[in-house]
Amino acid sequence: MSLEKNIDLSMLLDFYGDMLTDKQRETVEMYVNDDLSLSEIADITGLTRPGVRDRIVKSEAALREYESKLGLLHRFLTVRGEIERITDRLEEIAANSGVDLRDVINELRRIESQEG
Repeated sequence: MSLEKNIDLSMLLDFYGDMLTDKQRETVEMYVNDDLSLSEIADITGLTRPGVRDRIVKSEAALREYESKLGLLHRFLTVRGEIERITDRLEEIAANSGVDLRDVINELRRIESQEG
């Protein structure tokens, strides 16, 4: 699994993992967060290696379907990007005008850190 896909799946799991069954969530967590191989997960769960792969594929499909319908991750990333854009612009304005905007910038950073 590519790093980008792994990060994407990890974020989907953060947002929607509680909507999976316990077994689905645990299996995907082992695969994505613990970086265990299918064989290692099979040993832990008692499933066959193809059974583990099937559970992961079905769980990922469910997570992507939840995102398709609810869009929470997309909204989160959009808001986070906008906060970054606003913060960068305020820093630029502060640097060019000499106006002290540290409190506003710090508050935006605080909000951004709570989002993640």
